[in-house]
Amino acid sequence: MLSEQSLEALIAAAVDGSQPAFGALYRQLSPAVLGYLRAQGAREPEDLCSEVFLGVFRNVAGFSGGGPQFRSWVFSVAHHRVVDERRRLARRPEQVAFDDTSAEQSPLLHGSRGDAGTDAAERMGTERVLEICATLVSDQRDVLLLRLVCDLSVDQVAALLGKSSGAVKALQRRALASVNRIVSIEGVTL
Repeated sequence: MLSEQSLEALIAAAVDGSQPAFGALYRQLSPAVLGYLRAQGAREPEDLCSEVFLGVFRNVAGFSGGGPQFRSWVFSVAHHRVVDERRRLARRPEQVAFDDTSAEQSPLLHGSRGDAGTDAAERMGTERVLEICATLVSDQRDVLLLRLVCDLSVDQVAALLGKSSGAVKALQRRALASVNRIVSIEGVTL
C-alpha cells in the first residue's frame, strides 16, 4: 500500500500524462476494483476492470483532488460500469454457449498457483463470499462492498450512491447484521 503522499504524487504525474504513473496507479488500485466488480457479480470482471481504468485514464487530466478523492472517483466509475452492465443485460440477456475447450482450460479445474489445495480453499472462500453478497439487498451489498472492499468513507459512499451519511450507516449496519445471521447459522461468528 502506498503512502498518501506517494499516491498523490502518482496522481499528479498521471494528470500530467505520465505513462509510468498510469501503470503504477493501475497496479495499486486494480486488485480492489477487480474484487469489487467480482463481488457485484459482473459477468466479465477483468474486462470491466479494464474499461474502468480506460475511462479513468482517459479523463484523469480533468481530475483535481487528493488520494481519497481519487480512490472515490475510481470506485465511482467502477460502480457506474456495474450499473450500466446490469441495465444492458436486463434489456438483452446474453446467450452463452458451452465450449468444451473452455472447461479444459478453466482455472477452476487446473490450479493457477500450482497448489491445488490452496487454490481450492481460495475458490471455496471466494464463492462463499459471493453467495453471501448475493443474499443482501442491492443497496446493502453496494454499501458493504464500497466500505469494506473499496475502503471508502461513509461520506464518499453517500456521495457516490446519492444517499445521506445516516442512510449509508443504516444500510451498512443492516448488511452486517444479515451477514452475521447467515454465518452464525453455519456456526461461524463475526
